[in-house]
Amino acid sequence: MQVELAKSAGFCFGVQRAVDTVYKQIEENSAEKIYTYGPIIHNEEVIKDMEKKGVEVILSEEELKQIKSGIVIIRSHGVPKRICDLLDENGVRYVDATCPFVKKIHRIVEEKSRDGYHIVIIGNREHPEVMGIEGWAQGPATIIQTEEEARAFELVPESEKVCVVAQTTFNYNKFKDLVEIISEKRYDIIVLNTICNATKERQEEAYDIAKRVDAMIVIGDKRSSNTQKLFEICSNACADTYYIQTLGDLNMNQLRSVETVGITAGASTPNKIIEEVQNNVRINF
Repeated sequence: MQVELAKSAGFCFGVQRAVDTVYKQIEENSAEKIYTYGPIIHNEEVIKDMEKKGVEVILSEEELKQIKSGIVIIRSHGVPKRICDLLDENGVRYVDATCPFVKKIHRIVEEKSRDGYHIVIIGNREHPEVMGIEGWAQGPATIIQTEEEARAFELVPESEKVCVVAQTTFNYNKFKDLVEIISEKRYDIIVLNTICNATKERQEEAYDIAKRVDAMIVIGDKRSSNTQKLFEICSNACADTYYIQTLGDLNMNQLRSVETVGITAGASTPNKIIEEVQNNVRINF
């Protein structure tokens, strides 16, 4: 069997930076209690390892309000401005591990909303990154995820200015389609493509591999937005596409009749898991 691993598979810059930040704090501040506000990244295996080392995940704003000491690490997806303000008000030390590309969107949204722009965020409204971005708007903001929502989008008055940004892991082609629909409304509009280049390259490479192989394996946490997008893209190019979190989720019998297999992984998937899947596929076939 021929196995092709995507060169872009695995940790992206922002995820690696966030994970390194947590382990650095564990090493340098062993006497302090360390928390992350939300899972630092969307990967259960990584979170479990950090918990073994004493890191506690805070899941709600109410929990956060109870913290009076220790160090809070802001997750890679970022948080609304009010969370940073809360930590400052309570005098709690925190380390911001927000991906720099997400942080850039926060600055854009804060600045443009202050300049009177209605902010449009193209992304998944249930995703923490999008919630965080919305929380930096100083005025009205609208989240758009589907064509129906884009067509229904309406401003009063029509002369209002619009600034469009995107979730960093959103599907690039869908972003273009939604922007086209919004642009037809003839608002005074600024469109800023804030999809991370690494995301776009990962999606393009995954699609290219999926077109050539008999089966495609996509590795990543089920909560990972960018992995979900990879699975969707690969499924459109290869009917036999499998979404797994670890090697234990892979049914080897599904691969017995294929000659070529492609492997890619989301931005929050550790190399250890990718290598384990790749090596076992090679050994078994």
